Amino acid sequence: MGDYLDEYDAIDDPAAGLARLAGWLRSDWRELFAELRAHRPVLRTPAFTLVTRYDDVAAALSRPEVFTVGAYTGPLEAAVGGPIMLTRDGTASNWRERGLMQAVLAPEDVPKVRELTGRLADQALDEAEPYGRIEAVGELFRRVPLEVCAWYFGFPGPDQQTLSAWSRAVMTDVTANLPGDPGIRAASVEAGAEMMAYLRKLVAERREGPPGEDIVGRLVRLGVPTELGFDDERMAVNISSFLLGFVENAAGSMTNAARQLLARERTEVTDADVWEALRFDPFLKMIARVCVRDHRLPSGSVVEAGGLVLIAVASAMFDEDMLDRPEEFRPGRPPDAYLHFGYGPHACLGAHSGAVVITETLRRLLRRPGVRMLPPPDDAVTYDRGVFPDRMLLGLGAAGR
Repeated sequence: MGDYLDEYDAIDDPAAGLARLAGWLRSDWRELFAELRAHRPVLRTPAFTLVTRYDDVAAALSRPEVFTVGAYTGPLEAAVGGPIMLTRDGTASNWRERGLMQAVLAPEDVPKVRELTGRLADQALDEAEPYGRIEAVGELFRRVPLEVCAWYFGFPGPDQQTLSAWSRAVMTDVTANLPGDPGIRAASVEAGAEMMAYLRKLVAERREGPPGEDIVGRLVRLGVPTELGFDDERMAVNISSFLLGFVENAAGSMTNAARQLLARERTEVTDADVWEALRFDPFLKMIARVCVRDHRLPSGSVVEAGGLVLIAVASAMFDEDMLDRPEEFRPGRPPDAYLHFGYGPHACLGAHSGAVVITETLRRLLRRPGVRMLPPPDDAVTYDRGVFPDRMLLGLGAAGR
């Protein structure tokens, strides 16, 4: 085997073994995953099962009847007050509401979203440039998605700060609270209740006045027959997913990709450059599922029923059996080399618009003269709970300001 598995197997205390594994997943994930793909593609631990090969990852994400989204059901439904398509597999509401969201999140909107994103990014960069630096997370990577949420989705919130706080509180519980900290859950439920009260009022106001030309306006104008059960409450729940599925992922992805591209001294970047950079440090490294019955994966490994399964998309994107020379930085790989928006029935519905927000924001940033990482200690990125980036200083303009 190798260094990681030998050390892990030698630890007698399960809690200590899990702590060591968690540390490697934060700091040495590429090396760890490479060893697992070669020697133990499905790693069983007392707390979860880790799936690492591309074929196994794709198979697991394609079988919602076996690998369910149950890991997200409790926290997300507690926040929004009821079922949401992100937490249900194979139900009538999932089928119907996914289709409705696909209809309103039209791929034809991409040029409009790209133009909006570029304008918002340039405005933020223009404001920062006289100071010779920008706090990229707050002033760009979160600000632009939040403004897109307002202007394109039609979900502005009472103000940007409140919208950002709702997103962070809920998604912390959904994605970064595996131990089930009750304080994190309580903060999420409180934020979710405030958000849903706001959205119910927003939908009612759109019903009474001009519906608008944004995505919320499209939903209001759909005129879904009442017997299909898509009432204003269901509309409000689905609108919440525009924020919850977008802002944290977009900001985290832009932070990671920017560091990769700046380290490679790339300035004039294409969309392909961004996706390849993000492959080397994806924000979403694992997707959680719950296995409801024993299942044999393509590798021959059996995942047993009843446990949490962490499906390592970050590992799959470095699988030598799937990608040609995965250790090389090679923009323009085939689309199936990238799993940044998930895979299978729960792949991101907003991928078309979300993708251009990420790529165009980074393109506008990196084309700025003198954009650069600052020397230590200002080059450090700070994180909330080791997951969500909160601060990243970058230099702009002439060096030495």
